[in-house]
Amino acid sequence: MVKSWIGKALKTDGFEYSLKLPKLVTHDSMVKGEPDTAARRVSSFEGICVDPLAEAGCLGCALVQLSPYFRNEGGSLSMLESVLDAASSDRYPYAVEFRHRSWLDDEGREMIGDVMDLFRERNVANVMIDGPGSPTTHVQTADHAYVRFHGRNYDIWFGDGEEDDHRINRYDYLYSSEQLERWLPIIDKVGEKTRNVRLFFNNHGRAKAVRNALQMMDMLSIPHKEKEIRSQDQMKLGSYE
Repeated sequence: MVKSWIGKALKTDGFEYSLKLPKLVTHDSMVKGEPDTAARRVSSFEGICVDPLAEAGCLGCALVQLSPYFRNEGGSLSMLESVLDAASSDRYPYAVEFRHRSWLDDEGREMIGDVMDLFRERNVANVMIDGPGSPTTHVQTADHAYVRFHGRNYDIWFGDGEEDDHRINRYDYLYSSEQLERWLPIIDKVGEKTRNVRLFFNNHGRAKAVRNALQMMDMLSIPHKEKEIRSQDQMKLGSYE
């Protein structure tokens, strides 16, 4: 499968793959407090996916999206450090997305100092998030940056509203031009401090991520082929026309 990815990437100049660590690492081993198992799984993932993509010149960034149940308590920080060390973060671009507010400082605006120090030492990016319940942390800890747009369905996200025929899931959200424009000065500022900024749209319901991504490319004057994006009522992964 990885060889197939590489073959497709080499047909398009500048194409790269950004990966996400398996849930077996972030949502299983790390939550259970099993550093040795987590490290072994990370090393396996790197050998199978990360190393070949890097050797082929089509590796983007690897994301460590932490479980919302991975709290800043006990040996959690040490666990995170072990995972990053096993992940060869000194050789490859890595980014970490926190999903529990216990990792924020007293003001609830940025990550705690120990995390920032850990990331700076290993050139790991702190993921900047646009989504319900997550502050937009701006401190840069690496020579690359990672931004994720999750959408803003607050009611579904926190369980106060139910998914229905109008919104198939919490990620079924279309950003307005005004909402995207507010990110432009942030992206410009981050770009001045890093060698590249990667933006990812996770609001994938009904192909809205693609639509917003093309909008953002226009706003940032990034050239691309013109393409009409049709809304899709597809409920699961599969082929698109």
